[in-house]
Amino acid sequence: MHEVRHCPALLVSAPASGQGKTSVTAALARWHARQGKRVRVFKTGPDFLDPMVLGRASGAPVYQLDLWMTGESDVRARLFDAAGEADLILIEGVMGLFDGSPSSADLAQALGVPVMAVIDGSAMAQTFGALATGLARYRDGLAMHGVAANRIGSAHHATLLRESLPPDLHWMGALPRDAQLALPERHLGLVSAAELPDIDARLDALADAWAQHASTALPPAVAFERSNVVQVPAHLAGRRIAIARDAAFCFIYQANLDLLHAAGAELSFFSPLAGDAFPDCDAAWLPGGYPELHLDALSQRHDLHRDLHAHCDAGKPLLAECGGMLFALDALSDRDGARSPMAGLLHGEARMQTRLAALGLQSVQLPEGELRGHTFHYANAHVEMPALASSHNPNGGPSREAVYRQRRLTASFVHFYFPSNPQAAMRLFLP
Repeated sequence: MHEVRHCPALLVSAPASGQGKTSVTAALARWHARQGKRVRVFKTGPDFLDPMVLGRASGAPVYQLDLWMTGESDVRARLFDAAGEADLILIEGVMGLFDGSPSSADLAQALGVPVMAVIDGSAMAQTFGALATGLARYRDGLAMHGVAANRIGSAHHATLLRESLPPDLHWMGALPRDAQLALPERHLGLVSAAELPDIDARLDALADAWAQHASTALPPAVAFERSNVVQVPAHLAGRRIAIARDAAFCFIYQANLDLLHAAGAELSFFSPLAGDAFPDCDAAWLPGGYPELHLDALSQRHDLHRDLHAHCDAGKPLLAECGGMLFALDALSDRDGARSPMAGLLHGEARMQTRLAALGLQSVQLPEGELRGHTFHYANAHVEMPALASSHNPNGGPSREAVYRQRRLTASFVHFYFPSNPQAAMRLFLP
């Protein structure tokens, strides 16, 4: 007999990127949380920035759900756990509803979660209903529950949009066209929540705006079955892992930290930007982030450069991912060509460029085993050593990333999702 838990749930999607999925999901989460409901939010696909905002909005960590990168059993296990403690589950989609493989629609259909479409209504009236109808009817078996409007001009505009919907699509609410409600962005997406001192005021303003046109009814309850996931053995017991974490190194999956904890590791966080000393440790991790925005500070951390060299020279493991790899190189140049020396753990240099350099899901076969993840960056790097391995995109996309290995230093543009292969991930932090 399968154990089943029931909880109201919605997958928040849209016809395209840029329609306002994150703003609407954040508004919904904060609005319900302020009413005393326990809200758990998830993000479809590989993303670090949206979860930071959504975690602040809901008051709980946000995990990634991806049928390929994280795997269906991981997806089902996380939702089953959430259904045991939440009054509402929200899953923010990625790109447009049917875009990509696996798409947000694939995830919703596999899980039986109803969809709410967020549509930018700023330049339309009754066509809003036609677009919503097309999304709802495009694929058999997909449950479209309702629609929300973003960037409305007035209460009358909201009425026009609401009345354009067919009877079987619920009106869920709306947000106004107001620059004060927009979440700040930069080249990789939203500005991280930790960098916004007024983030709570922004989220409260979104919730207040949502309340003006919101439906008070919860979405239908969804049945979530227990999924058996393999228990993580304590292979890292007694090992301390130093992890850089600040505005320059902020791309960290909560699921990765959970796995390291479950494996018995002691995690010691430090901030290179704040001048923190490199902790005494058995292994280290330099995650991705925005080193290109903090070149002066990072170039001046000669003590950290020295300690990282000693760490690597002692044969201790170090994982350097994307921005972490850029910091590990000899130098990094900004978009204008201004060059700053970095840690010099790997011979080579990188330069930021104005156009996207790589994007997409990635799989890498390492000596430790296959690990899945993704790549998303604007840097062009030249590393003066042969690659240990090369990643591939499961959808046949052009982005392929080299993985470099020097002693126990592993460096790549790929952001790994550790639970995709716990044994391989743990081996990266072992001698």
